[in-house]
Amino acid sequence: MGAMAEELLAADAVIRTEAIMLDIRVLTWSLASFSTVTYLVCLAYGLVVPESLHMSVFLEQVLPGFQWLTARGFVIGLVESFLYGAYAGLVFTPLYNAFHARWGAE
Repeated sequence: MGAMAEELLAADAVIRTEAIMLDIRVLTWSLASFSTVTYLVCLAYGLVVPESLHMSVFLEQVLPGFQWLTARGFVIGLVESFLYGAYAGLVFTPLYNAFHARWGAE
């Protein structure tokens, strides 16, 4: 194998090792956005299916202050969904990176 190929393989190994560490901003915003979109999908689902099938009771249990089909409840649910996702990203990312630094990069 030529010297250039060996250099490319070494550079590829470095890139792979560095790419495994997660960026807290990217993951936090991604999870916050995901949970917000999921909340909106749950609301849309509740509007198109019969009352016996929608998620209003669940949403009222997991989102304090949420009330089905009120403007105040909608905003509270939207904010809380975003914050739950952001919390998940803020907690998960450092934990993952710490475990990866300890056991993942061998």
